[in-house]
Amino acid sequence: MLIVYSAYWCPHCIQTEAYLKRCGIAFESINIETAPKEVVDKVSQVNGGEWVVPTLEFKGQWRKGKGFIETELEEDLKKMGVTQG
Repeated sequence: MLIVYSAYWCPHCIQTEAYLKRCGIAFESINIETAPKEVVDKVSQVNGGEWVVPTLEFKGQWRKGKGFIETELEEDLKKMGVTQG
């Protein structure tokens, strides 16, 4: 399942999760601010030393945190092998 590391106050996280819901893509949302230290450390490592949201993970593949741009997200999800429900 797709995992979205996010923060409740992040507008890009909100838009990303809304897009996933619209497309019928199942995902689990993990609040980075309440996640265990090892999760925060991994997200930080993926993003070059600090946590950036929304960061996505699917079957060991990572998408670094970045702003919501629908066409980029769609393309990145396809590259990761994420399909619509």
